[in-house]
Amino acid sequence: MSKELYAGQRKNKYRIVIGKDAIAKKNLIPLLKCHNKTLIISDDGVPFKILKQVTAVCKPSTKLFKIILQHGEKAKSVQSFKNILNFLAVNNFDRTDLIVAVGGGVVGDISGYVASSYLRGIKFIQIPTTLLAQVDSSVGGKTAINISAGKNLVGAFYNPKGVIIDTSVLQTLPNKEFKSGLAEVIKYALIENKYLFSLLKVQVKKIISMESNVIEEIIYRSIQTKAKIVTKDEKENGIRAILNFGHTFGHAIEAHGKYKKILHGEAIAKGMKIASKISYLENLITEKDHKKIIDLLKLYEFDLSLDQYKYQELKPYIFRDKKIKAGKLNLVLLREVSKAIVTSSFDPRNLQKGLGT
Repeated sequence: MSKELYAGQRKNKYRIVIGKDAIAKKNLIPLLKCHNKTLIISDDGVPFKILKQVTAVCKPSTKLFKIILQHGEKAKSVQSFKNILNFLAVNNFDRTDLIVAVGGGVVGDISGYVASSYLRGIKFIQIPTTLLAQVDSSVGGKTAINISAGKNLVGAFYNPKGVIIDTSVLQTLPNKEFKSGLAEVIKYALIENKYLFSLLKVQVKKIISMESNVIEEIIYRSIQTKAKIVTKDEKENGIRAILNFGHTFGHAIEAHGKYKKILHGEAIAKGMKIASKISYLENLITEKDHKKIIDLLKLYEFDLSLDQYKYQELKPYIFRDKKIKAGKLNLVLLREVSKAIVTSSFDPRNLQKGLGT
């Protein structure tokens, strides 16, 4: 049986459905009502059978159009953004029409930003097809594209009309992509959810083998944590910043490799290792807690090596982080396992020590 929860405030509130075979008429048709035209945005990395399934469910209720982007971060470009906007205009989409994002985080990010911008805002639905997108980017209303200066530097906060999370689509994911998503699940356990931390420790084999009930549960618990945070702070003016645990360093590692050498989740795992070490160096967590965190990351066989990264090479990317306010870098650190804080009061030398250099 599907699980459901809600995120967003008042008129921006939206329903999130999680379950095996959630891509179904009962979940999608209510979201398609009143929309004459629908643009499905996907990419060529999404298995055809998923796209076919979404199309079959949507077709009787709305006139369908499709745009298939090239797989990868390069799809989140200014040019792709302009191309989609022009497509909508040429095909006479108006404010009563709809966008459906079917894919990973890249597809969801650009689809949401297009929806927020076209005619100053049209409705969109998220159907995330990777674990990473299911537990992270599909919920919370962050939309973005990349520019040459960096990743996600242009975007908007814009909530979807609804989110459909079908756990059965995860069977199509390569193991590396699935593991990349697990890094974000671990993040939720470390920043706030003690129950999820325990679940991740106890159910390693079932999670790695993608046992349906356990996967549904870790997705639900992850989104429950995120939904609570983003509903309190929709535009990242306060507590929402803790969702970036490990990301300041993870994004720097991604940018250093020009977003080609490492998957997002792999970079975030390294970033969480660094942030945890800094938390320990700042005397915020004990050595025992630090060991617990590293042990959990190792249980899921993340490559935590940092030898190839030099602080001076990562520094320009670290200090281009979106969490810089009034010229000060705000770090997300841990006060204990499952309790994150945001602080600009730290010893700058510990940034370098966190990398072990």
